[in-house]
Amino acid sequence: MIRAIAALFLIALAACGPEAGGAPPAPVTLTAEAAGHFCQMSVLDHPGPKAQVHLAGDDHPLWFTQVRDAVAFLRQPERMAEITAIYVSDMSAAPSWDNPGTDNWIDITAASLVVGSDRRGGMGAPELVPFARAEDAQAFAAAHGGEVLTLGDVTDETVLGPVSVEPDVPMPEPGGNGGRG
Repeated sequence: MIRAIAALFLIALAACGPEAGGAPPAPVTLTAEAAGHFCQMSVLDHPGPKAQVHLAGDDHPLWFTQVRDAVAFLRQPERMAEITAIYVSDMSAAPSWDNPGTDNWIDITAASLVVGSDRRGGMGAPELVPFARAEDAQAFAAAHGGEVLTLGDVTDETVLGPVSVEPDVPMPEPGGNGGRG
């Protein structure tokens, strides 16, 4: 199922490409005005890689303070708009974790993603850390844990499942109330 969704996404992106008579939109420079789609907070105020999602018929991308959140948006069944491109921070070219850059974007379908590392994204949740160069992703995984995957290999549970935003705090079991009333 996951591979089928990823394959449909890749086909949809290809349909918007030059072969279909239209190129996908170019990535946009990240500015102080960019607000996270889910949190409505300034994207620049958060560390770690970022994402921008372009929708058909909209000149402005949706911004995400974490790559994980952009992939969650992609996989939401209730999303109605057609995605024409998803760009993520290229951490191969990022000045630092705290400053991932404003113009070093890569297409998420071409990225090597480190999943399961000890680094938390801008909102404190586990992050998918994108790299243009696979060797940089491997070096990051060696230093920070995790495994290197492509978008199609990232499971729905990785991006849609519950997470703790504090390190070493376990999440409640599904269906439980986590000790809350």
